[in-house]
Amino acid sequence: MSFFQVIYNSDMKLIIALGNPEKRYDKTRHNIGFFIADHLVGQWHASWQKQKKFHAITAEYVALSGQHVIIAKPTTYYNLVGESARAISDFYKIAPEDTLIIHDDLALPLGTVRTRVGGSSGGNNGLKSLTSHLGETTCRLRIGVWDDPHEGREATDVVLGKLSAAEQQQLAALLPKVTSLIDAFLAGDFAVTTHREV
Repeated sequence: MSFFQVIYNSDMKLIIALGNPEKRYDKTRHNIGFFIADHLVGQWHASWQKQKKFHAITAEYVALSGQHVIIAKPTTYYNLVGESARAISDFYKIAPEDTLIIHDDLALPLGTVRTRVGGSSGGNNGLKSLTSHLGETTCRLRIGVWDDPHEGREATDVVLGKLSAAEQQQLAALLPKVTSLIDAFLAGDFAVTTHREV
């Protein structure tokens, strides 16, 4: 082993939820990651804490699998989330392979959940930032947020647009499946899969 090789903490996992921190971004497509993170923290009876050194608010949890979990909502804004993820992973010595990114995906229809390991950013600036700071071996949980990407609207307008009440209900219906996929990640059983809520 090289003297400079990082010794990672295999007893910890990191979940990074993508979104924008200001209240005006609540219920936008870009903030699906934050919506899921809030759901998880509520389920876990954990609490959010501001962490200036991590540029994030974080919560901690010990899963049934015994894994110690850090979940974070970066306060850097969406396009710079890699800075927060790197600060947390460096501090706790968490390997990229033990990091799960939860994010919206315009390429997937609303109500679709897809898991993968690594891959391209697909034009997502948050993923570009994460890749530049953590590399390409992180686990990803992609949430489809748009039924017609060819409608002619600018991507920025779409992702920063508010979800309708019906769309919010459709995404809320995905929470049990999303939670089970996150549980699998925490248990070391993360698999590439696609789920479509009909």
